[in-house]
Amino acid sequence: MAAVSSPDTYESLAPDPESPEGKKLLSKAIGASAIGNATEWYDYGVYGVSVTYLTAAFFPGEWGTVLTMLGFAISFALRPLGGMVWGPIGDRIGRKSVLALTILLISVATALIGVLPSHAMIGVWAPILLILLRVVQGFSTGGEYGGAATFMAEYAPDHKRGKYGSFLEFGTLAGFCTGTALVLILELALTDDQMYDWGWRIPFLLALPMGLIGLYLRSQMEDTPVFQELEREDEIVGTAWTRFKDLLTNYWRPIIIMFGMVIALNVANYTLLSYQPTYLKSTIGLTDTTANVVVLIGQLVMMVMIPFFGRWSDTTGRKPMWWGSLIGLFVLAVPLYWLMGLGFAWAIVGFVILGLLYIPQLSTISATFPAMFPTQVRYAGFAISYNVATAAFGGTAPLVNDWVITVTGWSLFPAVYMMAACAIGMVALRFLKETAGCSIRGTQIPSRENDFHELAGDKVSAS
Repeated sequence: MAAVSSPDTYESLAPDPESPEGKKLLSKAIGASAIGNATEWYDYGVYGVSVTYLTAAFFPGEWGTVLTMLGFAISFALRPLGGMVWGPIGDRIGRKSVLALTILLISVATALIGVLPSHAMIGVWAPILLILLRVVQGFSTGGEYGGAATFMAEYAPDHKRGKYGSFLEFGTLAGFCTGTALVLILELALTDDQMYDWGWRIPFLLALPMGLIGLYLRSQMEDTPVFQELEREDEIVGTAWTRFKDLLTNYWRPIIIMFGMVIALNVANYTLLSYQPTYLKSTIGLTDTTANVVVLIGQLVMMVMIPFFGRWSDTTGRKPMWWGSLIGLFVLAVPLYWLMGLGFAWAIVGFVILGLLYIPQLSTISATFPAMFPTQVRYAGFAISYNVATAAFGGTAPLVNDWVITVTGWSLFPAVYMMAACAIGMVALRFLKETAGCSIRGTQIPSRENDFHELAGDKVSAS
């Protein structure tokens, strides 16, 4: 049976979420989680829509775009290592301390890209320095995303974990939208020469104040009530290495299930949100500005819908949401990519529909994945499984898509690649346990069966 402290102990750490104090605490937790996520994905958004400028500055030449996409993908090589380092530390010393450090590293590395000298100034050292900063970002992100999702899930009430967890992904798209919008505004305000010369640097520099705001918000929070509960019960013992070994020895099944689901999630994510601007420009022939308009409209629609789908998952369950999304993308990806090739207006329609089909996955990440692991290995379980799958399939998706289209000229390849990933996700989803409404406290894997046994035990004790 899961080791859980007395209700009085937990309630002293987590006030009633319907009380003024509880609502205030939840608002602070949402802000602290979402701002960090927004900063992380702001970087990816800015990089994705600035590919043409980054190529000119750092990778001039025939294969420049592919090399710039390699610069995007290379940061993902360090994400698994980041997850293996930050995750067990977060399970040992707490979520708050690790999250404060990761957001600082991410924002500083992003801002430094904005001051890097170009290839014309220092030659080959320019792309080398860019790659090094992307490596720092990848290593830090390996701990940021899993920690933020765990942090939010452990603060949210069990019956509203989908609703509150969705705000983390609201931050994801807010970061993407902010990055895309800033680049679009600069393109409208500046000449092409100014954008290629110095204008592209401005959005990268703005990551630093975003990170400092996130650092302040996180420094004002206590660690999660779920983690503090186990600390008070002396259930968090040993070292970070102990947590890591415990995870790999006893929780390999949820790691594998989550790995398969994340393949589907992030091939779609990085194809639609990071590679799409490049695809619309180089393959369909839209201008920089019109391509960014298409992506921005789609991102805004997705952002507005995320809270709705998050709340919906609290009543329907996570699995039905995922089934609908995976099947929808599998069936409609090719027709919608064909539709986008017909022109600007149809590109908007096709991209928005693809985004809406994807949202049921994105909006339930924080509700689904943290609930697959018990508290003492939750941060590490999420961070390692998520980041290994993302490094292998998600972060490489823009590079793979661009390379295949460059070599073969097959413009529908991104849709087929997405279909294959969705097929893998459907196999993994078959083995996922439904955890909507389940408690994620204690040292056992959350499930409705465990909730039932604990409730039955409480009744026996009371009698």
